[in-house]
Amino acid sequence: MDVSAQMLVFAKVVEMGSISAASRSSGQTPSAVSKQIRHLEDHVGQRLLHRAKGGVSVTEDGRAFYEKCRAMAEKFHEAQDLISSIDGRPKGTLHVASSVAFGKSQLIPVLPTFLERHPEITVSLELTDRWVDLEEEDFDAAISFAEQMNDANVIARKIMANERVFCASPAYIQRHGEPKTFADLQNFNCLRTSNIAERNAWQAEIGGQTYTVDATGNFIGNSADAVYRAALAGLGIARLSTYIVAGKIASGKLTRILPEYTQKHADIAVIFADKRNLAPKIRVFVDFLAEHFKGLQADASAR
Repeated sequence: MDVSAQMLVFAKVVEMGSISAASRSSGQTPSAVSKQIRHLEDHVGQRLLHRAKGGVSVTEDGRAFYEKCRAMAEKFHEAQDLISSIDGRPKGTLHVASSVAFGKSQLIPVLPTFLERHPEITVSLELTDRWVDLEEEDFDAAISFAEQMNDANVIARKIMANERVFCASPAYIQRHGEPKTFADLQNFNCLRTSNIAERNAWQAEIGGQTYTVDATGNFIGNSADAVYRAALAGLGIARLSTYIVAGKIASGKLTRILPEYTQKHADIAVIFADKRNLAPKIRVFVDFLAEHFKGLQADASAR
């Protein structure tokens, strides 16, 4: 592999924060990525990375070198997009990030249809509930809650209407009862998320008025999917999106708590970089999501 390719790998490792993450993103083995970094260090005669069990950090020399590699990587990806768009056919690897719960329950089930329509596209999917930087992390698109999006340099397109509701398993309710008012939630075991602290300030709307309770409890999950599974297991009361829980509420495996309270404005959106010449693979993906999920909103009205 030539030096320019090794520079691209180095930039990816720095951006991802670890060799293992970079290897997953690039479809290579960790040993292959490590070998390329060693060859690059030998070529430049400098140590570029500090290696530790928790990941890698950039040396002082490596930081200056990374800026040049990053600039080269940007030009490389721009050239790739240009080549893929010359004939207007959607093709190439589509790098997508999605929130964990939406990715598992909604996105992955529809990918067969999307890929059947566009056989020259390969989807590389990362499930994460953290906010991703499209440019820094080289994602083509990301799917998350519209409320999280505050970057003026990206475009957000709503793909699904969504609300959040309160629910618990029948077993938990049998053991502990259920709150009678919104304020009563503070006396129950509330299942929280660790990745976005603001989501643990539970809000709900009724009669045009907003109510807030600080959720407390003995379980914290790093994704809405983890909280959902904890609720099914009977650990406590969860506040979750209707697209996650509607089916389980309808089947009786979860019971809706305080049905008069709903947190609105939790819509799902796909974001992509604000580029004038959008690559065909990104354009058809965004259009597909908007078309497929248009008008869909899970009904969680059952108790």
